[in-house]
Amino acid sequence: MTWGGAKLMIRDHGNRRILIVDDSPAFTEALAKLLAAEGFAVDVVHDSDGVIEAVARSAPDVVLLDVELPWASGFEVCRSLKQHDVTRLIPVVLLTGLVGREHRLAGIEAGADDFLTKPFDSSELTARVRSLSRLKRFTDELESAESVIVSLALTVEARDAYTEGHCDRLSSYAVALGRAIGLSPDELSALRRGGLLHDVGKVGIPDAVLLKHGRLTSDEYQLVKQHTIIGERLCSGLRSLAAVRPIIRQHHERLDGTGYPDGLRGSAVSLLAQIIGVVDAFDAMTTDRPYRASLGAERAIDELRGDAARGAMDSTLVETFVAFAPELLAAPPPAEAWGDSPVRLVEDRQCMMGDFVEPTWVEVATVSAAR
Repeated sequence: MTWGGAKLMIRDHGNRRILIVDDSPAFTEALAKLLAAEGFAVDVVHDSDGVIEAVARSAPDVVLLDVELPWASGFEVCRSLKQHDVTRLIPVVLLTGLVGREHRLAGIEAGADDFLTKPFDSSELTARVRSLSRLKRFTDELESAESVIVSLALTVEARDAYTEGHCDRLSSYAVALGRAIGLSPDELSALRRGGLLHDVGKVGIPDAVLLKHGRLTSDEYQLVKQHTIIGERLCSGLRSLAAVRPIIRQHHERLDGTGYPDGLRGSAVSLLAQIIGVVDAFDAMTTDRPYRASLGAERAIDELRGDAARGAMDSTLVETFVAFAPELLAAPPPAEAWGDSPVRLVEDRQCMMGDFVEPTWVEVATVSAAR
């Protein structure tokens, strides 16, 4: 690849590497020490001119890029990285003291994957870098076309601040559950990819519907349900995703036939899709969404067990998931915010879906996870 007259060839050196681009030596030294203590190999560049050479030399997993640089702004550097095939999948985190809406929009338009406002919390920084580096290493394993699909999936997640980290959590939860029930390495690999790609079809759902804070109409809900079909279609030409396609299409199916898009029952729902369905419902209920606050781990587990009791989910999968993740019970929502009875969950669901939904509280987990 030729970029600015120079041929750019990235070599993977095998270590998790971070490239810091900032014109303050004191800042870069402190940040490099912080990341080195977390086990990262760190390279530093102090102006925009050295970025291309540094990227080609070190093959970074993540670029931490200051917005205000000599010669060219961080926005311009980010845009250049995202416009080229060799570097477009490298996560770029913009570091800035600029907090205006116009600056965040400029970063989004440049293709930035994340933002951190100076001064930032060191724990938050390292957590985000770890997460982005894991995603980068995953995409490095995929064929080029598959990497595009993964990028689409992460783009969907980036559209909604409420679902930040959702795909990464689902991959981790699903693989842990799959390992606990003795699945093969190939099946665990499919779960890892399925966790990332399960909602890729939402790229075809308008923001006005996907990010709506108020009630969904019946037509809008039907549109949201199409993401399973769109996602499978996006991946249909990739042989490497053959085991993942049923996960994408079926992760909202339920064993009693109440799911979508095909209303499958029992063993017609693939085991891998059932696993993603369990962990997807749990994560949906334990994170804040535009239409409601987190229900907390205890309430979420009660809902999963309720679904298992009525035959919508496999009870062995639910109980295995509950057993290996006791730490998820540590942060229930405050009682004064959500009350102690299922009636409040009915109201929550009606606020989300609109008056056309039957007020049956036992279906909350399934429908809440639909978005």
